[in-house]
Amino acid sequence: MRPVSVIIVSHGREAALKRCLKALRQLLYPTFEVVVVADRPTLAALQGLPHAMGIKTAPCDAQNISLARNIGLGLAAGEVVAFIDDDAVPEPTWLTHLAAVFDDAEVAAAGGYVRGRNGISWQWRGAWVDGCGVRHALPLEGERPTVLHPGPGRAVKTEGTNMAFRREVIAGIGGFDPAFRFFLDETDVNLRLARAGLATALVPLAQVHHGFAASARRRADRVPRDLFEIGASHAAFLLRHCPDAKRGGAQARFAGEQRRRLLRHMVAGRLEPRDVRHLLARLEAGFAVGAARAPGALPALPHASEPFAPLPPRPALRPKLTCGRWWHRARLRRQAAHDAAAGHVSTALIFSLTTAYCHVRFTPAGYWEHSGGQFGKSERDEPLFTLRRLRRKCDAEIARIRRERGLTGES
Repeated sequence: MRPVSVIIVSHGREAALKRCLKALRQLLYPTFEVVVVADRPTLAALQGLPHAMGIKTAPCDAQNISLARNIGLGLAAGEVVAFIDDDAVPEPTWLTHLAAVFDDAEVAAAGGYVRGRNGISWQWRGAWVDGCGVRHALPLEGERPTVLHPGPGRAVKTEGTNMAFRREVIAGIGGFDPAFRFFLDETDVNLRLARAGLATALVPLAQVHHGFAASARRRADRVPRDLFEIGASHAAFLLRHCPDAKRGGAQARFAGEQRRRLLRHMVAGRLEPRDVRHLLARLEAGFAVGAARAPGALPALPHASEPFAPLPPRPALRPKLTCGRWWHRARLRRQAAHDAAAGHVSTALIFSLTTAYCHVRFTPAGYWEHSGGQFGKSERDEPLFTLRRLRRKCDAEIARIRRERGLTGES
């Protein structure tokens, strides 16, 4: 298998980063290194953690995701570089599926699917994007990877929390543009790759769960704290990719979308009218600054400054399953945590005698927990009520996650 570098950028989210690293240690892919670029307090918080041993680290106190990703690329020595956010966790087979598509010589980039906070619903599956930064649905059939060749003025979209590139390709185009300190940074890369006529693969079984953790720009309930850098990045994006005649309309449409988003939060009681006014003013200020971030040549990034450093080998990971009733949850959780601590990919299925929807989370103890009602639905397009025994519910849930979780010989 080809060597892969997994790069994580983090700032002020130690707990989320620790959980992400714990999940990475359960990947079934055998040959990968991990590179963490973070602010100094976050890096200090990792010291002494067993699952942080062997990780390459580099400081970046500036809140500039493109700059941090380029620092990570400078350390990454894998043939393929994969990116995941600090508030996301991968399924154990994530890297297996994502890296496999690079066996096709024409594939320069790849993107996987992203599940949202409930661990079931899709946050992102497939899209293409135009030079105005507008996403368009790209419905794909089945679970096999699809290799796509972009047309003029459009690119296959990858999500920053689940994407990979050939290192020589992403380094050859200069990596990420530091003008995008936050927002649209990977979309800019998508369009530059498309301009070069390079193919991108979308990989349905390469899945991560994304939690939207709180940050300096966003609250835990996804309410924005500030829109300045979103506005600045959007204006910089239009300057690079949008035809002059369309630029004003594209910016107006984007401002309207942001205004409607803020009004929805206000109606729901999460913002006050004065908050909306302030945030929109910050957005406009960002537009003005971003429009001054003129495009410049991005020199190719050098070869990795350090040799490839795969994580220390672990005993062969075996899937372990526990399944039972809600009132036995304490015992089931103890067993699942014990199995995870012993080095297994551990999943606990805990169901009540209700029609509650299923939720999935990767716990800080290092195991996957599926909870909900025995008669309720997992995938959100299932019936509201299905009469079944507990064993049938557990069997259905195992079948649903078998390929992503690596459950080929579960016990």
